[in-house]
Amino acid sequence: MSKVAQYLQEHLSGEVLHTPAIRKYFSTDGGVFTVTPSLVVYPRNEGDVRKTARFTWQLAERGRIIPITARGMGTDQGSAAVGSGVMMVFPAHMNRILEYDGKTGDVVIEPGILYGKLQQTLHTHGRFLPPYPSSMEYSTVGGAIANNASGEKTFKYGCTRDFVKGLRVVLANGEVIETRRLSKRELSKKMGLTTFEGELYRALDGLIEENKQIIKDMHLNVSKNSAGYDIADVKRKDGSFDLTPLIVGSQGTLAIVSEATIATAPYNPSTTLIAAFFEDLEVAQQAIDQISKLPESPSAMELVDENLLKFLDEHNPNQLKGIVSKPFHKMIVLIEFDNANARTQKRMAKKATKILDKLTVTYKVETEEHEKEELWKIRHSAAAVISHSEGNLKALPIIEDGIVPDGQMNEYIKNVYDMFEKYSLKVAMWGHAGNANLHMQPFLDLSQVGDRQKVFKIIDEYYSMVISMGGSTSGEHSDGRLRAPYLSKLYGEAVYTLFQKTKLIFDPYGIM
Repeated sequence: MSKVAQYLQEHLSGEVLHTPAIRKYFSTDGGVFTVTPSLVVYPRNEGDVRKTARFTWQLAERGRIIPITARGMGTDQGSAAVGSGVMMVFPAHMNRILEYDGKTGDVVIEPGILYGKLQQTLHTHGRFLPPYPSSMEYSTVGGAIANNASGEKTFKYGCTRDFVKGLRVVLANGEVIETRRLSKRELSKKMGLTTFEGELYRALDGLIEENKQIIKDMHLNVSKNSAGYDIADVKRKDGSFDLTPLIVGSQGTLAIVSEATIATAPYNPSTTLIAAFFEDLEVAQQAIDQISKLPESPSAMELVDENLLKFLDEHNPNQLKGIVSKPFHKMIVLIEFDNANARTQKRMAKKATKILDKLTVTYKVETEEHEKEELWKIRHSAAAVISHSEGNLKALPIIEDGIVPDGQMNEYIKNVYDMFEKYSLKVAMWGHAGNANLHMQPFLDLSQVGDRQKVFKIIDEYYSMVISMGGSTSGEHSDGRLRAPYLSKLYGEAVYTLFQKTKLIFDPYGIM
């Protein structure tokens, strides 16, 4: 592999490294798997990405497969940011804001830019990118696009896919194309090209036309979904065609994003935050359902359960001191309104508190910035669970992103509690109440044979339970190596075969 590294270094502007230490560093991400790359490339520009892809394609044509894994900051919890072959790491150089349109608020970025850095810049223009993940201060926008990421504001604003207007991507053979929604006429022109791009459009259009009913039936009854490829939104009834929704959420398995044009939304920091304290999960479900149906929806509805509060009290009692007190509530839900019109915002918050009053739920309402920040600490404290370890005992992100249909969150929570009790594990839960998308991470010791066996049982039981409820295995983190094996069970063999054929159209040699 040293010859490959040497050849690439001669032809690329960025750095090519293959020392044991650097390869070991990039062999893990935020997940539980270890896969050591053969070499690491820090592309300096799109040309470097294109040349690397072209080189591996030419090797593949001669029967030698060296895969490419695109990577941001490596926070992916499903282990999509590890791989053998070439590890292509974007934050080092391809991390710029290329353009900002003051009229539309659209922004053009390179994939390696930190989400938090982009957000700070947008705030200075009175804008923001709403589907930010909780890891935004140390994750990239390219990673968010790869995962179709979302977060606390998704309940009102939608997922990353809803904001990506177009992409520049490098295909498996090194060809660079731009994606956006094409008219029928534009599609016809694309299909007439003699390049790999033309071949791709022809094959994909044929696949969609041949499988219309299967694609129509593949929809899951959940408020957001990042599992599998979004082939359903490529071709619409009007005949328009767009590869963008397919590539968003594909985790670099179809093409490598080198540039993205993204819409933004007006940012209003003057919000009203309600913290509702529940003693009964049934009542919490009723409140969430009723508040969700308000004429103007909250921008966020986030929850933590009493087990998370107990965990914090045990391991870091000062973290929430003066914010929550014992005995802890069964669940706390944070409900935030960010309407631009202050009167509308006040009216919606009032309607929400009336619902809580009717259900005899205690709550706090805050509009002052400092007080809101204090309350948000309740939800953001979940990071303490993720980073906690006791010897070899660690919080494992193995069942952390299920989502179920609206109205079924209470049943979902009970099922999770029962499962953790069955395996004699501590449970701490947090997530997006408005979307019924929950996160939890069991504490296990992977150096113990018993715990390793338990991992596989828990994974299988959990995802089978979510699927049986009509949910999705991934609400916002996509599949990775962890959840990809459940796609055929989630969608059925017919849809899974479609995914395989889609992958084959974009990546016939399996490089990506």
